[in-house]
Amino acid sequence: MAITIKDVAKLANVSPSTVSRVISKSPRISEATKQLVYAAMDELKYKPNAIARNLANASTKTLGLIIPNQDENLFKNPFFIQAMRGISIYAQKKNYKIMFNYGASPEDELNFVHEFVNSKWVDGVILLTAYENDLCIEYLNHESFPFVVVGRPYNIHDIMWVDNDNFQATYNLVNTLIQKSCQEIGFIGGPQKYIFSKDRLEGYKRALELRNLSVHPELVIEAMDFTEDEGYRAMAEICSRSIPHAVVTTDDLLGFGVLKYIKEHGIKVKVTGFNNIPLSEYQQPALTSVDIKAEDLGYNAAKLLIRALEGMENPVNHYIVGTELVERESTA
Repeated sequence: MAITIKDVAKLANVSPSTVSRVISKSPRISEATKQLVYAAMDELKYKPNAIARNLANASTKTLGLIIPNQDENLFKNPFFIQAMRGISIYAQKKNYKIMFNYGASPEDELNFVHEFVNSKWVDGVILLTAYENDLCIEYLNHESFPFVVVGRPYNIHDIMWVDNDNFQATYNLVNTLIQKSCQEIGFIGGPQKYIFSKDRLEGYKRALELRNLSVHPELVIEAMDFTEDEGYRAMAEICSRSIPHAVVTTDDLLGFGVLKYIKEHGIKVKVTGFNNIPLSEYQQPALTSVDIKAEDLGYNAAKLLIRALEGMENPVNHYIVGTELVERESTA
């Protein structure tokens, strides 16, 4: 099997993009790093392809952005708008343009990633979510194509990524509800194919366990999508079994559906959301929510990727963006 840039990067303990910059004799790479890469190339007997190297050096100054959503729902969830704003702010500072596409499924997203890579329209790719067994991440890694993920991937060592500490944020949120004398706390999470959905569920469970409170399976619902209708449906399912003291939802749109249900049925339940989108404070009652700083997530994702594309050494391969619990009337 032919030796690739990825093999050299692994042996030298640097990113594939750093190896590319060394091969192209970028002045921004330190001498020490160059020597590590040259030694790895010698050991593996790696010979750069001159034609491929010339093509790689032809920068388009454009980033490809993959949004995981359907066309009719593209801008219904403001998280994507806020993240795109952060990406655009940093990209514009560095004179980069954004080319985006959306996919209704992981397979759709992979098709667009193939197109970005093979067309040479973009210098790097930003993925706006991370899946379990992520097809896009696997392909981009295999092609040694520069990319960054908004969301923690399973393999955190060889990939650039940006995320919140979703486990800790949910753990803190549930603790706050427990301090408000809530003991039976429901949970409406997103599809478990998303890594952040798994992390938030684990944070919820751990907070209850450490306070010696039971995790009631009948109060835990996996929503099929992050929509108000799904939040309404999930709350109806929970209330058909038992009415909890509080319900944690992992997206504000889910929270909106829960608020609608309890208002229609005259039920008193504390409700929380996630993302702190602008409409949260205008709900009746205003929705308590975890602000995940979506704009900061996008900004730092673009920063990581562009620094790598320009041959600058990143001190880390990821950023953890802090969260803030914004308490409003829904948990009063």
